Amino acid sequence: MSSIVGRFINWWLMPLYVVLFAPDVYGIVTNLYSYVAFFMVFLTYGMETGFFRFASNNSNSEKVYSTSLISLFLTSSVFIVFVLFLKEDLAKLINYPENPEFILWLAIILAIDALTAIPFAQLRLKNRPLKFAFIKLVNIGANIFFNLFFLLICPKIIANNPDSFIHLIYSEEIGVGYVFISNLLASVITLLMLFPDMMKTTFQFDKKLFFKMLSYSFPILIVGMAGVANQHIDKILIPFLIPEDQNPMAQLGIYGAGVKIAVLMNMFIQAFRYAFEPFFFSQTNGRDNKNMHANIMKYFVIFGLLIFLGMVLYMDVIKLLIRNVAYHDGFSIVPVILLANLFFGIYFALSMWYKLTDMTRYGAYIAVGGAVLTITLNFILIPVYGYKGSAFAVLISFFGMMIISYFLGQKYYPIPYNLKRIFTYFLIAGILFFGSFFTSTLTAVVKHLFHTFFIFIFIVSVFMFEKSELRSLFKINKKK
Repeated sequence: MSSIVGRFINWWLMPLYVVLFAPDVYGIVTNLYSYVAFFMVFLTYGMETGFFRFASNNSNSEKVYSTSLISLFLTSSVFIVFVLFLKEDLAKLINYPENPEFILWLAIILAIDALTAIPFAQLRLKNRPLKFAFIKLVNIGANIFFNLFFLLICPKIIANNPDSFIHLIYSEEIGVGYVFISNLLASVITLLMLFPDMMKTTFQFDKKLFFKMLSYSFPILIVGMAGVANQHIDKILIPFLIPEDQNPMAQLGIYGAGVKIAVLMNMFIQAFRYAFEPFFFSQTNGRDNKNMHANIMKYFVIFGLLIFLGMVLYMDVIKLLIRNVAYHDGFSIVPVILLANLFFGIYFALSMWYKLTDMTRYGAYIAVGGAVLTITLNFILIPVYGYKGSAFAVLISFFGMMIISYFLGQKYYPIPYNLKRIFTYFLIAGILFFGSFFTSTLTAVVKHLFHTFFIFIFIVSVFMFEKSELRSLFKINKKK
């Protein structure tokens, strides 16, 4: 819930950005945060998953925590020093020669977020959701506050009072840079909130344990880097693959806004990931566990398809939030991105087989294969179809990864998924989605009544198929 609520609150920054910034300026935010996604995976190098694996099965979990924390502190410190001395060269390399300060600010954000990944993981492992949620929400709240302060309040104060003291902390020339400054200040606040817990541990670095964790986590790093390539490489390639006369940064900004609109699916998947991984690491590998996994997959698909239908059938309502018509062309890719993210969520749920069996190298193979496919399709499709080609490249790649992971998982860690039921739900959702095209000529009220009825049909269909299982579940809960 903290992940869903927090991301939903944070999502409201996007309508603010598209009002304040032209697509080519918002493209800067989309582009640079794609680099951040890559380096975040690189700087944590799979230690978060490694921490779960070793702390769950190690009698001295504090040593695992301390070793992980020290490791990330050292690598993050080296990273900041590296960027500090090379920020101008790095800025030129990615086409921001006039704004090397952006690179430094983002590097500090990355270092802080990488360091705090382990304290957050410990809160999850120790089942302390309230503290985890509180700190996460404070981080998001601070980020939103500083965005509103720098992007709305400060300009208004200066417009009404040119001699205001606000000039001491605000400069109009920084512009979109305040998006990154706001993030930086929020990350610092998060670090300060976690710092007391970090200092409570007895600092000890177990070299032998570290190399064991690194050996386990390194394939996770490969998986993570490949995974983030699947999700973000298009936002890095678009400025290089679309000719200048077609305004690649504007296309990137429109694409970034379209991807952001699909955030509800991402929120659902992220919340699922927060709970799913530590939960299954704490379980045994028995028959009941596999049946539970199969049931979780089925209901994950049901809720994912419900989110898909809810967003695509009410797209006209969502469009009202994006007042800048320059971004409206990006709505055409939202169904594609939603479905791609759902496939990615299914892939993540399937991927537990190689984590539970310590066969993480297979995760690396799948992820790298998916990344190669994504990059290849982007090079083929972006020059021809622009950002829309990127959306379909992601969809094809995630679908392929999902299929490969399923078959490998059934070979090495077979789980009795109810494929017939899952396919049925996809079929029903697909029919309802394509049926919505026939309502496009109706008035808004009638069209939305039809779409509401479509969602009702899906929910009733689920209940009819699952009624015996749902009744059994409610009976068990009632007895408890």
